[in-house]
Amino acid sequence: MKILSTYVGDFLSLFYPRLCYACQKSLVSGEECLCSFCLYHLPQTQLHNERENSVTRILWGRADIETGTSLFYFQKGGKVQKLIHQFKYKGKMDIGIYLGKMLGYQLRESPLWHPVDVIVPVPMHRKKQYQRGFNQSEIFAQGIGEALKKPLLKNKLVKVDKTETQTRKTRFRRWENVESVFRVNDPEAFRSKNILLVDDVITTGSTLEACASKIKEIKGTRLWIATIAVTT
Repeated sequence: MKILSTYVGDFLSLFYPRLCYACQKSLVSGEECLCSFCLYHLPQTQLHNERENSVTRILWGRADIETGTSLFYFQKGGKVQKLIHQFKYKGKMDIGIYLGKMLGYQLRESPLWHPVDVIVPVPMHRKKQYQRGFNQSEIFAQGIGEALKKPLLKNKLVKVDKTETQTRKTRFRRWENVESVFRVNDPEAFRSKNILLVDDVITTGSTLEACASKIKEIKGTRLWIATIAVTT
């Protein structure tokens, strides 16, 4: 039966080829979302093995976190940008799950991440999420959760107002834009928990800083941060 399904898949791929989301080349049997070449050559950070790193430095003095990491380095016009574009704007949610699992399996191997109890995605405003159809941070967090076998806390940290786009804003203006728009609506769900806060890309860190400040108001919380990519 497995051999038959393989033949059927190969036959269908002649007419509906599965393409690598990073380079658009055809995937072969055994490849999922990314071709082997891209999987090997995409700029993975490996920062999950370092307590202090380029992600934590973005938030030094701004957010009280245990450590942070990103799966990839983000370069404008590079394959990571194309991959995230396919995920966020083309609705290819399988990319988010795939990348989440990819990072999750890495985190499982690092003692720095073993204390994590629950995973919290950075929320979107409900109107924007309705328009897009999904929250990319939540999909990515779902993949991490599946790999770590840890639960997601959804709809506990919420965005209560719609902000302007962060593009082309200074760091101060980004922070000013998001500082009052997040709220924890169920503090008991967070109390005394070791929380992994998840977003798609970290640039200035303003959104993560704002979310972290709300979470850290709750007694006994410890915080880790993970994203798909960090800008270089």
